[in-house]
Amino acid sequence: MTSHAEMDRLIDQHIAAEMASDSAGAVAVYTDDVEHDVVGWPTGPVTGPAAAKNFYDQLLAAFINEEMTPVRTVYGDDHCVVEHRTRGRFPHGFLGAPPSDRQVEFRMLHVFEFRGGAISRENVWLDGGAIVAQLTAA
Repeated sequence: MTSHAEMDRLIDQHIAAEMASDSAGAVAVYTDDVEHDVVGWPTGPVTGPAAAKNFYDQLLAAFINEEMTPVRTVYGDDHCVVEHRTRGRFPHGFLGAPPSDRQVEFRMLHVFEFRGGAISRENVWLDGGAIVAQLTAA
């Protein structure tokens, strides 16, 4: 069982590294066999910090994350679900939408699992339709 405070600390460290464009820091809180799954990402789920770091390197090159605000967190014994309101820019485009410096806002749902004082699984769901609609709006 992982305490809620320990879950929050690991998630805060992970998100702070993402916000600082630090892919190595983002995966430093993961277990050696972490499963990282961003639903809809072309690679599908990946395993291990190196593969997850590759995802973050790609993400950080494509997305400028300006704000990630937690809306709601639900805890279990070894997992938690966090809804975030996220704001940022996709200067290189996203899902076929053209590059834009327009700021977009969208919802993300993170499902985190924990083992041995680290994050053992991260599953991410995001509202790609809302992102594309904002990037392509007249």
